Amino acid sequence: MKQKSQELFDLKNQRSKINGFKMNKIKIIYIEMTDTKGSMVTPLSKYKLVFLGDQSVGKTSIINRFMFDTFDGKDHPTVGIDFISKTLYYEERTIRLQLWDTAGQERFRSLIPSYIRDSAVAVVCYDVEVKSSFTSLSKWIEDVRQERGNDVIIFIVANKIDLENRAVSTEEGANLAKQCEAHFIEVSAKTGNNVELLFKQIAATLPGTETSQMVNSVVNNPSQTQPVKLDNQKNQEREQQKTDAKPCC
Repeated sequence: MKQKSQELFDLKNQRSKINGFKMNKIKIIYIEMTDTKGSMVTPLSKYKLVFLGDQSVGKTSIINRFMFDTFDGKDHPTVGIDFISKTLYYEERTIRLQLWDTAGQERFRSLIPSYIRDSAVAVVCYDVEVKSSFTSLSKWIEDVRQERGNDVIIFIVANKIDLENRAVSTEEGANLAKQCEAHFIEVSAKTGNNVELLFKQIAATLPGTETSQMVNSVVNNPSQTQPVKLDNQKNQEREQQKTDAKPCC
């Protein structure tokens, strides 16, 4: 409980550093969730994941699918910043993922750098049916690089692959990821396809895990429907080549 209180205190301090922004625009949702029974016995490692991308690409839907295995289907734009936390277990480590869901509207754009600044992972999302959301990725990634340089893991996530009228091909997404030295995966928040796998791959790349490495690949395996338990993955899921492509930003 003391650790949770300190974490919330740190969050309040971070919010207070933002100038010219109404504090009631930032909603903090603290939910402690674990994926296995019993008390946590291993040292806790905390990692901040910031979700970025244009409005309506499905950032919140991806988070809700992962956290609660639900899908709303209605467009509820995020106002400011939402925060939620989940504790997972991977390679005998206890990992707390702090998921920061950012607004995609332009009026909140000036707020975003403050939340990128101390992030471990940037999850940059686009809608496969909306070409402009894909075109915007370079700007979002540029913002990440300006704040974190190379000290951040970037995942490019193509959402809504359940839809038929694609404007962005899998190849386009994979090529951009190679250029930006980022990880790439296609998901569907609606069906759950690959959402759990996305977070497994994120956990595998976090500092301190044996499988931590740069992954540049296209993943099209179906999502798991069982409760999340991040055990060691098969070699074909985690040992993927790192490219030498130049960054896009």
